Amino acid sequence: MRGIASVMIGGDTNMMAIDVPVQRAQVENLYVEAMLLADEAHAAFAAQRDLGSVRGNAAAQIGLACESLKTTTRLMHVIAWLLHRRAMFAGDPGAGPHDSAARIGEPVAADWGVCEGFDASIRRIIAASERLFERIAVLEAGWKAPAVTPVQTLLARLEARL
Repeated sequence: MRGIASVMIGGDTNMMAIDVPVQRAQVENLYVEAMLLADEAHAAFAAQRDLGSVRGNAAAQIGLACESLKTTTRLMHVIAWLLHRRAMFAGDPGAGPHDSAARIGEPVAADWGVCEGFDASIRRIIAASERLFERIAVLEAGWKAPAVTPVQTLLARLEARL
């Protein structure tokens, strides 16, 4: 993620992003988290479908199917983004920062009105998938912001004093 520093340039205080790269270990940890959450989601939605309170209620079954699909899609987008970053770290020539796979895309929000009828464990998984997606979007946004190196910051300070 990137931090923010206040720097004097030409008498004005400008906010400049200071590049703090996301480390490979963070991507690996997020990948493990996403895979565990995807496995947990699969098991929980399957159990809810087979044993849960939605049996016999067509509207609830459709709502569960839709939210299951949204959650799975959200998690698959996160996993694809993380796999792409892993490929970039590994030096894969087919994985670049400007590829479509390098962008997480727009979030697909859960319909919390529908989710109110689900078990607490299902609601927790849906919320966790939304939070994980948001965390990845923040990382991506930080990577896209123009980086200002410490040398550039020092040069800006020197210019301001001249």
